Amino acid sequence: MKQSYSLLFLILFLSHWVAGQTKEEEELETSLEWELNGQYRYFYDTPQFENQLYDYPSIGIQPTYSFIWDNGYQNFIASAYFNLDRDENRSYWDLREFYYQKAKNNWELSVGFKKVFWGVTEASHLVDIINQADVLKSFDAEEKLGQPMVQFSWFSSNWGSLDLFYLPYHRKRGFAGEKGRFRFSTVLKADTIGYESKKEEWHPDFAARWKYYIGVLDIGLSYFTGNGREPFFEFDTQGNINAFYPLIDQFGLDLQITSGALLLKFESILRQAEQQEFFAMDAGFEFTFSNVDNNGLDIGVLGEYLYDERGDWSLTGFQNDIFYGSRVAFNDTQDTSILGGGIYDLDTHSHLFTLEATSRIANGLVCSIEARIFSGVSEEELFLLFFKQDSYLSITLSRFF
Repeated sequence: MKQSYSLLFLILFLSHWVAGQTKEEEELETSLEWELNGQYRYFYDTPQFENQLYDYPSIGIQPTYSFIWDNGYQNFIASAYFNLDRDENRSYWDLREFYYQKAKNNWELSVGFKKVFWGVTEASHLVDIINQADVLKSFDAEEKLGQPMVQFSWFSSNWGSLDLFYLPYHRKRGFAGEKGRFRFSTVLKADTIGYESKKEEWHPDFAARWKYYIGVLDIGLSYFTGNGREPFFEFDTQGNINAFYPLIDQFGLDLQITSGALLLKFESILRQAEQQEFFAMDAGFEFTFSNVDNNGLDIGVLGEYLYDERGDWSLTGFQNDIFYGSRVAFNDTQDTSILGGGIYDLDTHSHLFTLEATSRIANGLVCSIEARIFSGVSEEELFLLFFKQDSYLSITLSRFF
C-alpha cells in the first residue's frame, strides 16, 4: 500500500501547488461539510450461524472537504468515511474520494480516488463496474469504495461524450466478520482472497464508456478489462470456499427512453473470463403520476425483469426474477420519499421485500428507515440461502453540518 499512499500525497501536493499559482485576487472557494450518523439494525430471525447477533448499533462519520479555483475549472475533493460497529469487519474506514480535477474547453481530467456511477435501472446496476461495492455499508451494493484512477473525459455536441479510465490498483470487497450478518458459513477474510493475475491488485485495469442521445433515447456503451470486482467462488464437498478475483473482459450497454412520464430502461452485459462467460440483462419501466390530487404528491410505478445466464451461480441471485415497486415523493419541506417493492424468483419462488424511506425531521437532521425481508428462500438458492435468516429493519439518524 506504500505506492497508494505515495499517490495520495502526490495528488495533495500538486493540488495545493496549482492552487498557489493562481492570482492573489482570484477567488478561492472552499468548503468543509460533515455527516454524522447513528444507526441501529435489528435482525429478528434466529441467527443461522454461531456468534451472529440480533442487533447492531453503529456510528459513522464522513467529512468532505473541497476547494475550487480558476473560475470553477479546477477543483480538489477529499471525502473519507469512518464506521464503528459490533461486527469488527464493519468497523472500518475508507477514502471515498480524493482527487484533483481540471476542465478546459471540451475535456476534463481527474486524478486520484473517485467514485463513478454507470447505469439506469433500479433493481440492479449491471454495467456499473468501475468501483468496488461496499457491501459492508449496504447489502444491495449501492455504496461504493473509492477507486484510484486517471479519468479523461471528452465532450462533443455532435458525438456525445467519451470517458477513458486507467485504474492502477484493485480494491478488494469486504465481508462480514464472525459476529456479522450476511455472511457465509465460512467467515471470509478479504486478505485471503487471491487473484488470477500474477500482478494481483496491481494489475492495470482499463475502461471506456461512450454516451450519446438521439431524441428521446439515451445510449451508453462501455468496456472494461482487468481484475473483476466480483470474486469467483468455488465450493468443495466439505463446504469450504475458495475465492479469487478473475481477469475479465466486460462489454456493457445501457439504454433509456424518456417519453413524458414514462421511462423505459435497459442494461445488459457480456462478461468473459477463463472460468465462465455469461450474459445478463435488466429491462423495465418507470411511470410517474405527477401532482396526484393537486397536492404535490408524485407516485412512480416500477417494473423490471432480471436475467443472468449463470443461474444459481449469480452472486445477486437475480437469474430469472421480476422486480416490482413504487417510488413516492411527497415534495414537502421535509423532502420525504418512500421506495418500496420486491423481487420474486420465477424459478425457485424465493422472495425479497424491500423498503427505503427518508425524511428531514429538523434542520440538518435526516431520518432514514430501511428494511429487507427474505421470504420463502428456496433450498435451491446457492448464495441467498446463506442469508435466509437475515431479514432486518434499520433506523438511521444523520446530522449534516
